[in-house]
Amino acid sequence: MTRQAAVSLALPAGFRAGDILAFHRRDAHELAERVTGDSLHKGLLWDGIPACLNVRFAAGMASAEIALDAEPARDIEPRFGTMVRRMLGLEQAVEAFEDRFRDDPGIGPLIAAQKGLRVPVTAMPFEALSWAVTGQQISVAAAVSLRRRLIAAAAIRHTSGLLCYPDAARLAHFAEDDLRAAGFSTAKARTLLALARQVAAGELPLDAWAETASVDEIRSSLLAVRGVGPWTVDYVLLRGFGWLDGSLHGDVAVRRGVQALLGAEDRVGEAEAEEWLARYAPWRALVAAHLWAAGTTVAY
Repeated sequence: MTRQAAVSLALPAGFRAGDILAFHRRDAHELAERVTGDSLHKGLLWDGIPACLNVRFAAGMASAEIALDAEPARDIEPRFGTMVRRMLGLEQAVEAFEDRFRDDPGIGPLIAAQKGLRVPVTAMPFEALSWAVTGQQISVAAAVSLRRRLIAAAAIRHTSGLLCYPDAARLAHFAEDDLRAAGFSTAKARTLLALARQVAAGELPLDAWAETASVDEIRSSLLAVRGVGPWTVDYVLLRGFGWLDGSLHGDVAVRRGVQALLGAEDRVGEAEAEEWLARYAPWRALVAAHLWAAGTTVAY
């Protein structure tokens, strides 16, 4: 039996649907995500059930529906609408940020060039967490390749044909050798397994945190896991929860962006980048997203 839910959302003027589609177009192999024209099709697990999310942008609206391959134990509708709004960044206070800094000599020109930029958020917080660990200290292209191999290793297919991004419960049953065979380093494999098992056991309640927990609680809980550092946490808070004030000064691309804005010949270090970003609180992570967008066509 297939269970479905749908929601239609009005989009703010100037909504940049292309940014959302580009984020989900990272992998040209299209194992778990496929972008066609103005639509996104994504395989995921909803309460452990293979599901396909479809989002279409047209005439100032986003129309989203999800089809599950089995009857869920809980109602879909309230959580589904919340998930879609979070994914599209509709709760992000980008207008307030732009009003505050449109005339700023540092970030003002980027705001003018990239007006309305929002940060695409993953469907589930665990996807952001596992993606952050996957991407530690490697290029985006290498991280996308690892992510693809992880999805293939999980081998969970929706009836639409798309593979589903694995959830924590599925990865918790992996062995370290399974992840090593998929190309993960020993350190990343151990960190990913530790996180998956703690999420699956309810020790890191990511989905509940998306609704109720404070940033401080999320940060302290994740930092307690070996292999998770400040960059990983701030990236997860941004991509998994839509929190816009993480200081991503440890990100190489952010530091390159700061260097370009400052016109500096020497590389900008973490301390200098942290100090520069501090003036943009509580939108430091949104500034990082502007720097990413200005510096590359690859979606981080």
